[in-house]
Amino acid sequence: MILAPMSGVTDQPFRRLVKRFGTSLLVTEMIASEAMIRETRDSMKKAQATLDERPVSVQLAGCKASSMADAAKLNEDLGADIIDINMGCPVKKVVNGYAGSALMRDLDHAASLIRATVDAVRVPVTLKMRTGWDDSSRNAPELARIAQDLGVKMITVHGRTRCQMYRGHADWAFIRKVKEAVHLPVIANGDINSYEDAEQALALSGADGVMVGRGTYGRPWFINQLRHFLKNGQKLADPSLEDQAALVLDHYRDMIDYYGADVGVRLARKHLGWYTKGLPGSAEFRNNVNKISDFNAVTSAISSYYEPLLKSMAA
Repeated sequence: MILAPMSGVTDQPFRRLVKRFGTSLLVTEMIASEAMIRETRDSMKKAQATLDERPVSVQLAGCKASSMADAAKLNEDLGADIIDINMGCPVKKVVNGYAGSALMRDLDHAASLIRATVDAVRVPVTLKMRTGWDDSSRNAPELARIAQDLGVKMITVHGRTRCQMYRGHADWAFIRKVKEAVHLPVIANGDINSYEDAEQALALSGADGVMVGRGTYGRPWFINQLRHFLKNGQKLADPSLEDQAALVLDHYRDMIDYYGADVGVRLARKHLGWYTKGLPGSAEFRNNVNKISDFNAVTSAISSYYEPLLKSMAA
């Protein structure tokens, strides 16, 4: 059960929260290798991990072998337990830089990046990819064999092509072709939002585990629920609304401590939206809190939103 790397989401405060509930492995937000070498403030912050998060995988993206190697070594020196290579990001600005899923169109170049990264570090190197660039070139099994031969230790496959972006549904059955092509652990990723999704993804793919991304939005406890279900066949209840309210405040305060008030208030808004989605009056709450820039006022707004909900449940 692995937390997927998600830009703007899997920062340190969120990873620590997911870890509190329980997960096998946490992955950082994607970090550009060139920025990491320059030790930009943003990239260094993304790479930071605390002891209570371990093990942590740092995900790197890039298009130059030398930069990937240097960035990997730097992160190893900073304490990364695993280096993950991104060959799956579909975002235009990444692809246009010949990184992410664009590398699946040039397997020779992809191999040079993998080789340089593996040779640069002593920690395990893993690879995350898509099924291919488009439906006519679903070459994930071939790339997986190349990665295995070069020393990669685990492969994660998002069950869509790059051209699909996030449209349609992840093709978990295709991931089985990757599993059959290698003897490495293979992880299924994409559209795992429920117990049934996890069961079906594993059954269709034959994968060794699942990586969960958007399914954790507003549910940092979800990966632990899946882990318990797949091990024991029991569905754990969500935390009580009282516990959720306390958790939201803890997460918000952690973000303020980590980013500072100005940045933290802004970045926390999406999480507040995800936590409250589907609850009574949530749309009005989101509209109001998104206009507040003072972090103390946001704290008060969160408490004021949950208090009547908790009272109505207790009545």
